Amino acid sequence: MPRRNFNALLVLGIISLACALRADRHGQTLIYALNQISARSLDEVDRDSLFQGAMEGMVGRLDDHSAYITPEQVPQFRQTLDQRFGGVGIQVSVDPQTGYLTVLSPLVGSPAQKAGILAGDQILRVDGESTEGMSIPECVDRIQGKPGTPVVLTVLHAGADKPVDIEVVRAVIRVDTVLGDVRLPDGSWDFFLEGHEGIGYLRINTFAEDTGTEIRQALAGLQEAGMRGLILDLRNDPGGLLGAAIEVADLFIREGIIVTTRNRHGDIRQAFAASGTGPYTDFPMVVLVNQYSASASEIVAACLQDHGRAVVVGQRTYGKGTVQEIIELGPGRGTLKLTTASYWRPSGRNIHRVLDADEDDDWGVSPDEGFGVPLDNEELARLSLWRNRRDMYRVLGDAPANDDDDLPPPDAPVAEVDRALARAIEYLEAATKERP
Repeated sequence: MPRRNFNALLVLGIISLACALRADRHGQTLIYALNQISARSLDEVDRDSLFQGAMEGMVGRLDDHSAYITPEQVPQFRQTLDQRFGGVGIQVSVDPQTGYLTVLSPLVGSPAQKAGILAGDQILRVDGESTEGMSIPECVDRIQGKPGTPVVLTVLHAGADKPVDIEVVRAVIRVDTVLGDVRLPDGSWDFFLEGHEGIGYLRINTFAEDTGTEIRQALAGLQEAGMRGLILDLRNDPGGLLGAAIEVADLFIREGIIVTTRNRHGDIRQAFAASGTGPYTDFPMVVLVNQYSASASEIVAACLQDHGRAVVVGQRTYGKGTVQEIIELGPGRGTLKLTTASYWRPSGRNIHRVLDADEDDDWGVSPDEGFGVPLDNEELARLSLWRNRRDMYRVLGDAPANDDDDLPPPDAPVAEVDRALARAIEYLEAATKERP
């Protein structure tokens, strides 16, 4: 080999090595700092704790939706994604007056329902430990556990003088993500809007693995029973799985783009288009949204609005239009949830609200002109409480009394309580009358 070629290769090798070292200097510094803290800190620190602290610090410099999930948090994180967990099957809240955990509703067919847990029960103790003053996550963490294991709940039934101990055997619980207007006496959902013949009403509270299957089953029943129009309620839906959102949107449009994802440079990474097999494209439709509709719910609302398939009613959505990838860091090292792309509407507009975005900027999903129904925080809170009571009153066999507040009774007509829903009903009633 000529000497000059050898010298050139040597120089290139030295330059490459220097670049590699330079590129890795931050990693080397982190390792050096980790070793120094472990060896010299006055207080002994576990290396796993140092690692977790370093990860949390790095992710803390990113956007609000990126996160480091510790090994201990991973099981709960996965439960949140797929809506399955080991538990007893109850929906709970904390009673603001007593401070005790209170059952909103036992899930149909759940271990809790079979064991005799009732809506309105106060859970005073879990395995002998008082729930007074506990947060909901703390209480839920104690009630959940390995399927097949027992948990003893000390409950005070509504109207009873003394609490009773009820042993419930935990099982794998699947939470419905598609809800209707009211529960039927057997605990299943009525997907027609009570008091409004032929109007279907579907609420999606999160987009999970089974959401597509659940909504297809509900729609099939509605169509068979003569549905004339549909309200898809995505209010307070924080999002979920992209695939579930695409599956739902695809049911309602015949062709065209559902959503695209783009990288930091604005280049399209993926384009998701309608399959052309959407079976529910020929009836009037409304999508309800509010400021807490985010991510996957915004994808569905934006798609149906841009294609002219549905009228959007309510309030401007949250503006969470980013894609998070789940990156496994290895056994015992946790998981990284990292924002890697953004969602864009079929019209080519960005869904995501960037930091310091102005109200006049183009983000999120806004109601169609003339269909904005703003609610203040007080009205929103009252509506949420009323909806919780409405969700369970038929299971109890009667509408529970409102002794502590001036809320309308749970069986009050929805149009008298929910202004955004009333606007949606008004539109659909007119639209369905115009159809041949």
